Amino acid sequence: MLRKRALYNDMSRYTCCAGYMPCSGKCGESKCPEFCLATEVFLCFGNSVASTRFLLQDEFNIQTTKCDNCIIGFMFCLQQVACIFSIVAAIVGSEELSEASQILSCLSDMVYCSVCACMQTQHKVEMDKRDGKFGPQPMQVPPMQQMSRIDQPVPPPAGYAPQPAYGQPYGAYPPPPAQGYPPPPAQGYPPAGYPPAGYPQAQGSSYPPP
Repeated sequence: MLRKRALYNDMSRYTCCAGYMPCSGKCGESKCPEFCLATEVFLCFGNSVASTRFLLQDEFNIQTTKCDNCIIGFMFCLQQVACIFSIVAAIVGSEELSEASQILSCLSDMVYCSVCACMQTQHKVEMDKRDGKFGPQPMQVPPMQQMSRIDQPVPPPAGYAPQPAYGQPYGAYPPPPAQGYPPPPAQGYPPAGYPPAGYPQAQGSSYPPP
């Protein structure tokens, strides 16, 4: 079912083990793809699951996580150890080694079946995402908040907020002066009309002095 979904329910695209094995394309898949798929799953279950995984990884451009690699590696190592114990028990003929090999074989089979089930669950989730079966999310993630940066033109105030100037709205900074400080005189010095007419002046003096 998962392989058929991975192929978009188009069995004309089916090849044995999704084209990742040497036997792919040489088993007459084009004549009866459903029968070939059933035979593949029944005889080569592990390769069938792995091939579906490779197919989806190539389609979605995703990689196996480090945790998955550790689990898969542990499964392979356990199978190899169980196989070695079985061979040694058959050669030596020890009942203790035979029992130990059977326990290891049972444990490796349990791990193998669990890992395959986890892989197939991952495959189904990825295809559910692809086919839009999850629907809209009921709650959205809040927008990302940005912290103040050092290169801001006006750094954020530390502690209490700045008090507004008289006549300014709250939180607004006073506008910069329109010209330099101090402002240049608007007219010559002294101003015209100074001193006023009729102002007594000392004899022999003029205003302003030379």
